[in-house]
Amino acid sequence: MIHTVDAHSDNRVPFARRNLWSGILFGLGFVAFLDETLFHQLLHWHKFYDKSTVAVGLVSDGLFHAFSWFATVGGLFLVADLRRRNALWHKMWWGGKLLGGGAFQLYDGTIQHKLMRIHQIRYNVDILPYDLAWNISAAIMIAVGIGLIASAKRDKRVENGAFSNA
Repeated sequence: MIHTVDAHSDNRVPFARRNLWSGILFGLGFVAFLDETLFHQLLHWHKFYDKSTVAVGLVSDGLFHAFSWFATVGGLFLVADLRRRNALWHKMWWGGKLLGGGAFQLYDGTIQHKLMRIHQIRYNVDILPYDLAWNISAAIMIAVGIGLIASAKRDKRVENGAFSNA
């Protein structure tokens, strides 16, 4: 049986870690960017740091926005490098993106909202449905991301096994 190789499959494995980390960095920045844009700026539900004045809250939002922007752009620079090397592994990258986004969201929902109490998703409402939606969706993103990463690794092992037997 003859197996064909797509143009970049030989280049993916040496850059598997870079694919994963570029996805994680992009996912983390992207979800943080969505959080900042939707919940902080458009809906005005909270600021990054709600335990002080409005001015401090705005500065904290600015720093948070800068962090999310730099993480997103940094992840995209890594993607551009992977594409230049013909080594972008979409399944590994998407797995990293979901893992990074879900990890950020779970950290935000548990550490920042509950342990540190620097802000809540929303105020003056029953917070339980918001917390459940926030943290369950984070767990789903993490689970799907881990599943994609494992699947990508299995795909590569099957490819390598097929070539060693040919």
